[in-house]
Amino acid sequence: MEFSLVVAIFHRDKLAVVEENLRGIGVRGITVIKARGFGEDSLHRDILDHVLMDDEVKIEIYIGADQAERVATTVMNAAHTGFSGDGIVAILPVQRVFSVRARAETVPNQARA
Repeated sequence: MEFSLVVAIFHRDKLAVVEENLRGIGVRGITVIKARGFGEDSLHRDILDHVLMDDEVKIEIYIGADQAERVATTVMNAAHTGFSGDGIVAILPVQRVFSVRARAETVPNQARA
């Protein structure tokens, strides 16, 4: 089975709705990381001495490659406000995934039988 890593950075106030929507499509696990940063939209701000950094979150979801587009679309729809700085979503290939507990390869975000 092929795997992907969906990485998304968006405004932290959208996290609850993103989580709810991901659970709604069957995602069983995500990692949430506090983030601060700026993107291309910051270049358009009129700032003299420094760039303002926004409080954001970064999420990571290991998922079957066949489900990655659906997960990315779900995140984009849930995090969207229509204003600049909404965020970014990326899908990356993953070679292998291991469980530390089992010390063996595993299948992430798979429903338990």
